[in-house]
Amino acid sequence: MIICLDVGNTNIKFALFEGENLKLSFRVATEHKKTSDEYGGQLLSILATNGIAVSDVTGGIISSVVPPLDYTLERMCRTYLKIKPLLLGAGIKTGLNLRVDNAKEVGADRVVNNVAAVKKYGAPLIVIDFGTATTFNAINERGEFIGGVIAPGIKGSLDSLVNGTAKLPRVEIERPEKVIGTNTVTNMQSGIVYGFAGLVEYLVKKIKKEMKAEKVTTVATGGFSEVIAKEISCIDKVDKLLTLEGLRYLYYLNSEAK
Repeated sequence: MIICLDVGNTNIKFALFEGENLKLSFRVATEHKKTSDEYGGQLLSILATNGIAVSDVTGGIISSVVPPLDYTLERMCRTYLKIKPLLLGAGIKTGLNLRVDNAKEVGADRVVNNVAAVKKYGAPLIVIDFGTATTFNAINERGEFIGGVIAPGIKGSLDSLVNGTAKLPRVEIERPEKVIGTNTVTNMQSGIVYGFAGLVEYLVKKIKKEMKAEKVTTVATGGFSEVIAKEISCIDKVDKLLTLEGLRYLYYLNSEAK
């Protein structure tokens, strides 16, 4: 069994795979000040609750966009799981050609998502990740990453709206019945849900036009992918486990390469 960690700015997503089968997935909050012992204790508690022995975990891989936590989580794996995890970065084989100005600028999460999407759905593709940021990734017909878009994230936009005003409340991110809200809560929900749906629809249309491909599949992942996908027709697939499955694939790809 292997463990995959997708370290984002808001959450750390964990998954345990036995071969291709997902045995367990969960997430914890990303906290920069938390120690490897604190993360380790949290992990052991969750494994024990789900009946998974530490000795069952024989390998692991980490994708991180939070560099200060890289050593912390590597140490957690070494100390509590007795494994040395792969860290996605220089020297890791991905099979993805990055046709951009500076390949080093491309986030690990985007690389993993693109690798997984090409493997599962073929190319050409647009891969949208509704995370802390909303990223759009364009994959050409040869399976090469040719660039994309980084837009504000849904939750971050709501936080900015609430924190930057004196009277607007924090609301649940869910679809209101109508675009025209009749109270403050539904006004805000409409702006977030329908506003981002419009943003996605417009950007996908523009990206497809520039790609000049006959048929482009659009895949969405991330926490709010289902909420937005219900409002627009340009998203063909919603795949909440795309990043974690990509990490599983990259783990075995690099293990076989050794």
